[in-house]
Amino acid sequence: MNILAPPRARLQIEVVFDLVCPWCYLGTRRLRRALRTRPDILAEILWRPFLLNPDIPAGGLPRQDFLTRKFGGEERARRLHATIAELGRAEGVPFRFDRIRRMPSSLDAHRLVRYAAREGLADAMVDTLFHAYFAEGADIGHVDTLVLLALRIGLEMAGVHRFLDSGAEADAVHAENLRAHRLGINGVPCFVIGGRHAIAGAQEPEVLERLIDVALVEG
Repeated sequence: MNILAPPRARLQIEVVFDLVCPWCYLGTRRLRRALRTRPDILAEILWRPFLLNPDIPAGGLPRQDFLTRKFGGEERARRLHATIAELGRAEGVPFRFDRIRRMPSSLDAHRLVRYAAREGLADAMVDTLFHAYFAEGADIGHVDTLVLLALRIGLEMAGVHRFLDSGAEADAVHAENLRAHRLGINGVPCFVIGGRHAIAGAQEPEVLERLIDVALVEG
């Protein structure tokens, strides 16, 4: 430890996101890239759940049905996915939309992030869930899948299973989702920096870094 080094500035960053949102995956990667250029900052990331598709049943929907309902057909979705995949490559995000077979409910995945946060593993859990869904096509609405993904980051199998089976934290996820809407957040990702400065969208790292500087100056 260098005793002459100035103390790192502490900064809280709330990320309002959904685990089935490709822009959120892209946006969180860009946030991490922005923070890597700022070793002077000790950032605390708080993951705030948002439910883009709250009406999807617990078992999910066939992806084709969902794409037809949301985009009017697969062709429009394919064009959008090609654009996102190209942006993802620049961030090292291997989008493989062709592997996704079901559109899951993200409620249980958000609950799992809250569980992982108790062990200080929320960041790792979010990254693992994003990669599993968008790169591997994993059904992150299925409890058995979620348990296996939790094992990847070192969580204990029986404890995760008990938690997911219990329904715990479901009310908290719904409450956070409602809070976001009441704050006027209707699209994700949304980054709230220092509790005061908010910006929506998968912003470039340079944009996020400028907002971080504003937040640090204004305290």
